[in-house]
Amino acid sequence: MKRNRLIVASVGACLLLASVSAKAAALKLGNKAPMADVKMKNVDGKDVLIADVAGKNGTLVVFSCNHCPYVKAWEGRMVEIGNAYQKKGFGVITINANDPSAFPEDSFDVMQQRAKEKGCQFPYVVDATSDVARAFGATRTPEVFLFDKDGKLVYHGAVDDDQDAKKVTKNFLRDALDALVSGKPIPVSETKFIGCSIKYRPKA
Repeated sequence: MKRNRLIVASVGACLLLASVSAKAAALKLGNKAPMADVKMKNVDGKDVLIADVAGKNGTLVVFSCNHCPYVKAWEGRMVEIGNAYQKKGFGVITINANDPSAFPEDSFDVMQQRAKEKGCQFPYVVDATSDVARAFGATRTPEVFLFDKDGKLVYHGAVDDDQDAKKVTKNFLRDALDALVSGKPIPVSETKFIGCSIKYRPKA
């Protein structure tokens, strides 16, 4: 029994250290987007860089996927926001860093189908090594990173405060985007977010 307790304690400590490490690695407010010059394959077959999509008012980067129920809950709103604010001077890009061998639904073919079905007017790209997600410190889908016109991170977190669109009371992302358009301070810069863990591809 004593040995079992030691094993459990050791596992718990490792999980705690992993959690702390993940949190420490997360991109911090004021940082610029890492690996912005890395080519990623878009659903239209063309290569896209985060730097390519930068907008005059800022750049919205969302880590997403196809299979996650949390993504499916927020997907309609994410596409609506992305399409709308792209017309307001924002660059928008959604990145799938998941390993499709873990979830076949996260394959490139399904990404193409999903983007077409949802009417996505901005790039939905593959992080083929998961290294972009790692560099951002992204851990969940969906996870939002919003950068201002100078390329500095000003908002990190959730799209809003409820999976159910009918129960939303706080539109964190929309409020941050509107603040950048109007030149006002971001109301809330960081929020808690829930989602599926990113299934990183194995390191070569």
